[in-house]
Amino acid sequence: MPAIPIVSGRNTLIDVAKSFGPDGKVAIVAELLNQSNEIISYLPFFEGNLATGHKGVVRAGLPTVALRSFYKGVKASKSGRATIEDVCAMAEGRNEIDKDLADLNGNTQAFRLSEGLAFVEAMNQTFAQQLIYGDTSQNPDGVLGLTPRYNSLAAQSGANIIDAGGVGVDNTSVWLIVASENTVAGVYPKASQAGLHQQDLGEIDAFDENGDRFRAYAELWKWKFGLHVKDWRYAVRIANIDVSDLTGQVNTQAITAATWLNKLMIKALARIPSMGMGTPMFLASRTVKEMLSIGALDKSQNALSFTEGVNQYGTVGAGSVAGQGTGIQGGQLKFMGVPVLTVDQILSTEARVV
Repeated sequence: MPAIPIVSGRNTLIDVAKSFGPDGKVAIVAELLNQSNEIISYLPFFEGNLATGHKGVVRAGLPTVALRSFYKGVKASKSGRATIEDVCAMAEGRNEIDKDLADLNGNTQAFRLSEGLAFVEAMNQTFAQQLIYGDTSQNPDGVLGLTPRYNSLAAQSGANIIDAGGVGVDNTSVWLIVASENTVAGVYPKASQAGLHQQDLGEIDAFDENGDRFRAYAELWKWKFGLHVKDWRYAVRIANIDVSDLTGQVNTQAITAATWLNKLMIKALARIPSMGMGTPMFLASRTVKEMLSIGALDKSQNALSFTEGVNQYGTVGAGSVAGQGTGIQGGQLKFMGVPVLTVDQILSTEARVV
């Protein structure tokens, strides 16, 4: 499979955010978020058609086509259609920093930024958790994530659930998504702005636990986001991956086993109707990606590879695995040309999918 471009011309969260506001604050915050969550660089976002999210029309059935002979007609028919409505969540946080503490080092803005980065990380983790496990039947204030949509082998989406054979209590999943507005994508409410937003509330009267006042710098953090799955065929869940087997390369994850993860990832790719419909990506926990990276070092596993990295001196270092902030560009783990992204919110304690 040839190398696949990151977004293929589709708008990621950062691209959309750059279209808002001449001051660039939204884009800057989105880029900070990107440093903490790889999927932000790949998942397309679009504006929903509802104030609360997006309602999409999907094809539920094909029209009838007949073979006819001369002087005989055919009956008119039409395709079946259904609607899918996905709501957006509103994640929000506030911070109040004691003014005297922030002013202590003589660089108030730097101190406030360091505190703000913690909110960026918290928002990032909330987004990733909701993307994977959000369940509106359990928490109506959240979004409907991937797991509740692909959690039963007997459901229609069960055709895109691959059983990795794990039966214990340390199971995890690897997801394959081909993302676009017509398949799987992030969404933000109609007439709103995309991405994480920071509002400086200035200097205010804050209150301690006794109700006594002190002067503080205040900020408000907001992010409205949702997940729209217009075509369930473009997401595949490799479920029941036994983590202890994966790290030990035994039983279900032995190279000779039919449930070896590399084989199942090939099966996942085969379940996608058309890779050209969007931007493909694998989502995996850090542990799973670690084991896949180790497999990439084995030259016999040609399906796994690293893109070449270029250091700050312009020297190409083949097989570089360094990440952002190290001076190395590239180093992206890929399987059959599809990027493997780290999502730390994917658990290693998932219940077995049956």
